Amino acid sequence: MVSQKVTIKNPTGLHLRPAGILCKEAMKYKSLITFKFRDNVANAKSVLSVLGSCVKSGDEIEFTCEGVDEQEALQALVAAVESGLGE
Repeated sequence: MVSQKVTIKNPTGLHLRPAGILCKEAMKYKSLITFKFRDNVANAKSVLSVLGSCVKSGDEIEFTCEGVDEQEALQALVAAVESGLGE
């Protein structure tokens, strides 16, 4: 299991379009991928779960990946968030 904190950089937070991009990236991997925001844990492979976490710009989330490709998954998701998730 690996985890890393990252700050949401895109100005509108994780609304529908960036949430979709995040989920699409997460679904490329076999590992269980979640992120923690405040006291909630969201499934990064579920758009509804990501949207329900209500993450805004500047918020810090912590990705946790567990599985055969956990390291690659973590690096890809952190890179996607740091690049602004298409915005």
